[in-house]
Amino acid sequence: MRVFEIRTYTAAEGKLDALHARFRDHTLALFKKHGMTSVGYFKPQDAPLKQDTLIYILAHPSREAAAKNWQAFQSDPEWQKVKAASETQGALTTKIESVFADPTDYSPMK
Repeated sequence: MRVFEIRTYTAAEGKLDALHARFRDHTLALFKKHGMTSVGYFKPQDAPLKQDTLIYILAHPSREAAAKNWQAFQSDPEWQKVKAASETQGALTTKIESVFADPTDYSPMK
């Protein structure tokens, strides 16, 4: 059974739009390249999270596959180039949280 990874990014002040652009223009394709399935990307509706937060869910075949996928992603020269180019004025994030979760037996998403 696949495992879901729920990730929450806190953007540096004034950098949320740049973070969304990096995901839209580069990161999603790189996730796919490295075997990560994008389930959804979300923007909180209410303050204060609305100003600086991106939440997304990835699916992986297993925790072991997730670890391998992330290692391959982070060492990909294309990702390193994109990350460096997008952070010439400083890091886009101040905090990244990751939670792995299994669907319940009654969840419509498995």
